[in-house]
Amino acid sequence: MLRYCFALAAVAFIAACEPTTLSGPVAPQPDQGQPAGFSANESARSFIRVLRTVEPVAERECRTRTSQVNCDFNIVVDDRPGQPANAYQTEDKAGRPVIAFTLALIADARNEDELAFVMGHEAAHHIEGHIARQQQNAVAGAVIFAGLATLSGGDPTAVESAQRLGAQVGARRYSKDFELEADALGTIITARAGYNPLRGAEFFTRIPDPGDRFLGTHPPNASRLDTVRRTAAGL
Repeated sequence: MLRYCFALAAVAFIAACEPTTLSGPVAPQPDQGQPAGFSANESARSFIRVLRTVEPVAERECRTRTSQVNCDFNIVVDDRPGQPANAYQTEDKAGRPVIAFTLALIADARNEDELAFVMGHEAAHHIEGHIARQQQNAVAGAVIFAGLATLSGGDPTAVESAQRLGAQVGARRYSKDFELEADALGTIITARAGYNPLRGAEFFTRIPDPGDRFLGTHPPNASRLDTVRRTAAGL
């Protein structure tokens, strides 16, 4: 069911929904010297077209691939001042999946394929259950680190610090894998919605490359592009 909260006044989006729990974001930050792909009016219209096209496809994929999961996506605009170009998937207090786009990301998109790919990617995070899996990893990390601190004779303060560190390490342990999983399923959703995922993933060529840092949250851009290409080739 297509339900989303935003108001379009002239060329600005005003969001009425607020995310509560974040999961792995996609944060395209195009080079400042590059021209924008759309005018403000075109960006607004394009976002609405992509939302109306991709949202039902994402819900269909969610229902097909999951069981007893809320697949009623709520796609919103994060209009908080100063937010960078970013999109993220979260869940509201009732467990409904939320996909949020900042105004800067909408403005920075070069074409509708990019908007569609980002939307498909974030929907994939929910379909793959990444928030719950990330929370489980955080709990496991906290337990392990606290246990090691206790065995080594740590006092309550040391154990508490170890728990916090373990939760952070656990949450990040498989975050790169989650991003690649979301890229793969996002490619499928994008293509089935009638957009070109290869063109949509071109923003990877102009955002800063995170490299392959230990416990980094995102994989190298080359790995993400390769995932999209291989997935698209199999469709």
